Amino acid sequence: METLLIAVGSFVGFIIAYHTYGKWLASRIFELDPHARVPSAELEDGVDFVPTKKEVIFGHHFTSIAGTGPIVGPAIAVFWGWLPALIWVVLGSIFIGAVHDFGALVVSLRNRGQTVGEVAGRLISPRARILFLLILFAALTIVLAIFGLVIAVIFSRYPEAVLSVWIEIPIAIFIGYHVYKRGGNLLVPSLLALGILYLCIYLGVYYFPIEPFGDQAVVIWTIILMGYCFIASILPVWTLLQPRDYINSHQLILALALLVGGLLVASATGQANLIESAPAVAENLPAGAPPIWPFLFITIACGAVSGFHCLVSSGTSSKQLESESDAQYVGYGAMLLEGALAVIVILACCAGVGMGVESESGVLTGIDAWHTKYDANGSWSGFGLPQKVAAFVDGGANFISTLGIPLELAIGIVAVLVASFAATTLDTATRLQRYVVQEIGTTVKLDLLANKYFATSLAVLLGGSMAMVPGPKGVGSGGLLLWPLFGATNQLLAGLAFMVIVFYLWRRKKPVWFAAIPMVIMLIMPAWALSWQLFNENTGWLTSEENPNYLLGSIGIGTLCLQAWMIIEGLLLLPHSRGILEESLPPLEIPQASVSS
Repeated sequence: METLLIAVGSFVGFIIAYHTYGKWLASRIFELDPHARVPSAELEDGVDFVPTKKEVIFGHHFTSIAGTGPIVGPAIAVFWGWLPALIWVVLGSIFIGAVHDFGALVVSLRNRGQTVGEVAGRLISPRARILFLLILFAALTIVLAIFGLVIAVIFSRYPEAVLSVWIEIPIAIFIGYHVYKRGGNLLVPSLLALGILYLCIYLGVYYFPIEPFGDQAVVIWTIILMGYCFIASILPVWTLLQPRDYINSHQLILALALLVGGLLVASATGQANLIESAPAVAENLPAGAPPIWPFLFITIACGAVSGFHCLVSSGTSSKQLESESDAQYVGYGAMLLEGALAVIVILACCAGVGMGVESESGVLTGIDAWHTKYDANGSWSGFGLPQKVAAFVDGGANFISTLGIPLELAIGIVAVLVASFAATTLDTATRLQRYVVQEIGTTVKLDLLANKYFATSLAVLLGGSMAMVPGPKGVGSGGLLLWPLFGATNQLLAGLAFMVIVFYLWRRKKPVWFAAIPMVIMLIMPAWALSWQLFNENTGWLTSEENPNYLLGSIGIGTLCLQAWMIIEGLLLLPHSRGILEESLPPLEIPQASVSS
């Protein structure tokens, strides 16, 4: 029963926060104006700037920020115990993550849909703009690598998920054409698409599992996914990005309903017992495991706060909102829903796994089952990304199976959920990386970088190359090597985005404490974790005698230097900028397409 109480208590807390803290931010701090001119109307071009109903943009925004971040992060972090992970997810989502996403969205809305990096150049200094863009470039390269790997791992480990994930693409294109070119209804075809998706899950589980690449499946699927990302990211948003994300938002709602329903049944019947299945705070950790301080705060990124979200808020969502008053619903609300997803993941990886795991000696339950995924007597180097993804898939499937759905079909449902959400993040991240490369090209006056085809090619080539960082089992198995770098860079980006939000409010003589406190936390914790990862005596990327990793070490050092430089820029300007508005954007003579079109 405690499993259900934790879930319900967390969800109720999120709802209360939305209607209290979120409402206070919307009305008293940002003073949202439903009559304000928004970028989607001012710069409408039918490609990137497209006025969109809040229900649709919520689906795009949520599925883009969610991806597998709130799945993989908590699935790794519970080896420290479920209680620290739960506290960080709930409090982080309400007071840090949702504020970050909401603030970045509003700042971008009021700057013609410019990215946070562009706005930093006017709010802080021109040097801050290029510094921010370079940090964004590094962060997005790692995002493309890690999320591409996650999908490839799902396809390799769960071939029954392949059919349904790829069938979404032609369906989404059809829906985009039907809605935006024929003026058709969106809801009905999206629900029909959801039905087709679940039919394909059934067919994939029982009739058409697709596993064509053998031992090299992860590598080959990663290459294929990068090719898909190139195509998807240069198409207009209404063609694939929006309708696919809308379908996936329905999928998540249905999957969450199944997971919560299964959790309810499992708790009521005594099958799910969180306390007996996993330690609240783990006392024994695998050899070589990183310490909970500060690594908890970078391991669970997207489920509590994520710098990647500022890129979605200011890179795509701000260009599509049709009313400023929709910003709380999309920015603050979507992050709370992601926090709810992370709570479910924590419970699935602990109580769900404890319901039963097949092993060579039979079906194990309770703490014995949990130890099949989190072996405290093993070595941290033996932990792998497939093992952690499997913890959520197996635990979530155990929940769903209590509803009478066959376990193998439940596994297919959860695997497709993970892969689909990672794919939407991959789509959006590639498009955002294209924007960043183009902005860098415009800043340094290099026309080649400003070309969207070259910029996109550079994005997918670098992301794909990073995904091939060798791990314990060779090329394509370096997921858990990349995750700390992803988490640290991602959270440092959140701290810098908070800096932009603080300067925006500071210049307008508005309260900044609610953003300044999270800013300090998100600058200190990731820098601490990244420094440990670089210089730890036994396993540091630059100090390890047995297995140094100079590629990851160079990226880490570069990221820390860029962060320090930008902090210095901010500290030098802060005392002299209170109440002084930044330079206004030049007036528009006629509506123009964005640089990315």
